[in-house]
Amino acid sequence: MDLSTLETPCLILDKGKLKNNIDRLHKRMAKLGVNLRPHGKSAKNMDVMTMALEVQSGGITVSTLKEAEYYFSHGITDIVYAVGIAPVKMKRIVGLIKKGADITVLLDSIEQVTFVAEAGRKNGVTIPALIELDCDGHRSGVTLEDSLLLDIGRLINNEKGVSLAGVLTHAGESYQCKSTDEIKAMAETERAMAVKCAEILRQDGLPCPIVSVGSTPTANFAEDLTGVTEVRAGVFMFYDLVMAGLGVCDESDIAISVLTSVIGHQKRKGWVITDAGWMALSRDRGTAAQKVDQGYGLVCDADGAPLKDLIVSGTNQEHGIISARQQRELPLESLEIGSMVRILPNHACATGAMYDRYYVTDGSTAIVDVWHRVNGW
Repeated sequence: MDLSTLETPCLILDKGKLKNNIDRLHKRMAKLGVNLRPHGKSAKNMDVMTMALEVQSGGITVSTLKEAEYYFSHGITDIVYAVGIAPVKMKRIVGLIKKGADITVLLDSIEQVTFVAEAGRKNGVTIPALIELDCDGHRSGVTLEDSLLLDIGRLINNEKGVSLAGVLTHAGESYQCKSTDEIKAMAETERAMAVKCAEILRQDGLPCPIVSVGSTPTANFAEDLTGVTEVRAGVFMFYDLVMAGLGVCDESDIAISVLTSVIGHQKRKGWVITDAGWMALSRDRGTAAQKVDQGYGLVCDADGAPLKDLIVSGTNQEHGIISARQQRELPLESLEIGSMVRILPNHACATGAMYDRYYVTDGSTAIVDVWHRVNGW
């Protein structure tokens, strides 16, 4: 198969770029002396995760139990479920543990400790738990100053059915940084806070074997990871326009794109219409607050080379609108009706979410493989 034979819209994955991205971050983590625990939420595919684990053996991170069950069915047993746990999910957590999975849950409240411990006792298992830390005000977690850190730690340690595995934090605000210096500072804030919380627990006589940090920006710019045992990252495998806008990667490193067909021209408006709307590209506008606003995605030719100044400036559910950033005349001769272009995404995870497979290329327009994705919760 070749790209020209595919029905659009569809998701394209460049295997060579994928491998380079994975190798680069693994080498960086090895140099800093920590384990990289790749996040399966971006990939949602075992072929990608096999590549991510080839360089350095270790466990993975997931954001849905569907991912956990899928990866476990393919032989991965060491799994961190890095979303705050809810009571309705305990049956599946216990089911995975009884089948042999070493799955760790995440919590930041006394209430969560209580129902996790109860589920463990009721089912005759011990469920490992990480305390979620808030290092930057991004979302959930316990702050360094909050007495809840020790309260939760002591309760986990005293209750049967649950065990204290350590602490975990995510510097999600790194996505809002305006410079690489800001990302470096955020990486140190993330590290220092997690390490300090681990020290507080240990000084109280509590175990804290895992000190887990991570985001793709901080993983790429951290200069010191002393005291950290593992780094989690996911979008580094593919990268996207938000990461390029942060200076984490180049646009040429982005490994996924959406192949779409030109289905119309609106010459008086300076528009080219495609069959990839927000259902195919997502509504993510993560570059809007960055120096360069990429609209809903950057337009490339069918070979993946960016077309100068062309972005997807608007979307409907199944229609994409391509226009020129500088309102110049569009090169309609290269965007004739029926031709194909590729769109680099703002957010790789959000764009991938609507697709059930990757069409895999390796530096050309030939399809060398088809890799299926797992979706849902």
